[in-house]
Amino acid sequence: MTDRPGRLLRYVALGDSYTIGTATRSPAERWPDQLVARLLELELVGNLGVNGFTSRDVIEMELPQLAALEPGLVTVLIGVNDVVQGVTESTYRDNVSVILEDLLERLPANRIVVVTTPDYTVTPRGADYGDPAQQADAIRTFNGAIGELAMERSVAVVDIHAISLEAANDRSLVADDGLHPSGAQYERWVDRIGPVLEALLRG
Repeated sequence: MTDRPGRLLRYVALGDSYTIGTATRSPAERWPDQLVARLLELELVGNLGVNGFTSRDVIEMELPQLAALEPGLVTVLIGVNDVVQGVTESTYRDNVSVILEDLLERLPANRIVVVTTPDYTVTPRGADYGDPAQQADAIRTFNGAIGELAMERSVAVVDIHAISLEAANDRSLVADDGLHPSGAQYERWVDRIGPVLEALLRG
């Protein structure tokens, strides 16, 4: 884009299907792509999200790629597959701590942003992945865990969980697969993530 400033901040997104934008109609609908379209000082140099990845997969498969990508900013959204696969809260906390400590060795805290996990149980296919009430409770628990661990390290947390719940009554917020967020829901996420990042970048 010709209107971007000359010096761009290299941005890498870590995560799972919600980061890679599974079932979106085009790459431009993914929330990291929408974010860089809105914040012109960012350059998305890597979206490392993989459908089905857990917090352990981020440690083993995504963090090792960061050295070559040389990010100046990283976002982390991970947890739903830990819930689906029955990972304990204790193990999830341990993994998130490893992820955050690794990132803090590479970047200052104000260049790391954690995004919470949406609640897929309100979607048409939500019941395909376990008892909705139990899974929804686990998502809230894991969101509380990652939020707590991030805030202990002065890492910003953007909570999009409440936005995802609106998909129960607004199916335009659900992708065509009946499970993942649509580009319209991701746009709502960016409405919340964008101002937080802008404040960090100008702080």
